[in-house]
Amino acid sequence: MKRNLLLTPGPTQVPAQLCEVLGRPIIHHRTPQFQDNIKQVVEGLKEIFQTKNDIYILTSSGSGAMEAAVVNLLSPNDKAIAVDGGKFGERWVELCQTYGARTIVHKVEWGKAPSASQIKSLLEANPDTKAVFITLAETSTGVTPDVKAIGEVVSKTPAVLVVDAVSGLAVQEIKTDEWHCDIVVSGSHKGLMLPPGLAFVSASAKAIDLINKCATPRYYFDLRECKKAMEKTDTPFTPAIGIMIALVESLNMIKKDGLNNMFVRYAHLARAVRAGCKAIGLELFPDETCATNVLTAVKVPANIDGEKLTKTMRDTYGITFAGGQDHLKGKVIRMAHMGSLDEYDILTGLACLEKVLFQMGHKFELGSALTAAQKVLNNKS
Repeated sequence: MKRNLLLTPGPTQVPAQLCEVLGRPIIHHRTPQFQDNIKQVVEGLKEIFQTKNDIYILTSSGSGAMEAAVVNLLSPNDKAIAVDGGKFGERWVELCQTYGARTIVHKVEWGKAPSASQIKSLLEANPDTKAVFITLAETSTGVTPDVKAIGEVVSKTPAVLVVDAVSGLAVQEIKTDEWHCDIVVSGSHKGLMLPPGLAFVSASAKAIDLINKCATPRYYFDLRECKKAMEKTDTPFTPAIGIMIALVESLNMIKKDGLNNMFVRYAHLARAVRAGCKAIGLELFPDETCATNVLTAVKVPANIDGEKLTKTMRDTYGITFAGGQDHLKGKVIRMAHMGSLDEYDILTGLACLEKVLFQMGHKFELGSALTAAQKVLNNKS
């Protein structure tokens, strides 16, 4: 059987231990047995979100949680600031506009991060802003902003801060309460190492107040109904039962490893990947000062077809990288280092990247990426 190694920013590899749990027969969701799973999931997610706030569980992809954030916070004609520095910041813009918000779009060059001072200026110019939308790990570009600094700025205003942590949760640190993040959204198929199907929303008291005042009609994504259900350790609609049960095991695995230890590990893997890519003449796409630990995005050499590169790696060798999106299509490749991925997965990915680049005519000394990565991986300091 050909290998199938996912080095993509979602879905990510599902470890064998979780595959076994996913293969078990499901139970009914309106039972005390399933309530116990809900309780364990909420407790575990609060530790990973680093929050004491409410956690709501949705059966959807991460985009469903993003939509839930918008539809529950913004009434038609409410003013919102949305940071657009990549495809997923762009999604915040599209969602806000879809629901009739007066959307102030803060455009950021792809590969750069928004600054707290920029957000402060926008809020001072628009004091009636209801919500500010940002992205913890913009996986289209490999950028993470200073969420802590932005949270400090937003906390001094009536606005709420909404963070897309769909890719970043459990990979890139976010201290929800300490950093004044009022709504944080995420999903099951990234750092939590499971298939798509579950999404999560944390909500502060400040956010809940806005949710209760919001006039936008909502049904399936009504967080007021989620709150009522969660008070009874329940969900308002049928959840993804098998994934929820497996999430209990996933959260136990993360707790056993230690969340801070995982952050250190992903940063270590990121340094190894970047050293390996630089060693074979690949340039990091984003500004390195704001590069996320979720993935590494690098520019494809001018003489190389980036789409053909990722297609060959996937279809011939079973190693899946992500390509570029939008205007970066064919110009950038993205390699994740998150979830259950380990040093050997990273080395396998770099070895395949070397092999295919060399076959396509990129000039470098074979083995350079592996040597550079190994040096980083063997230096734990």
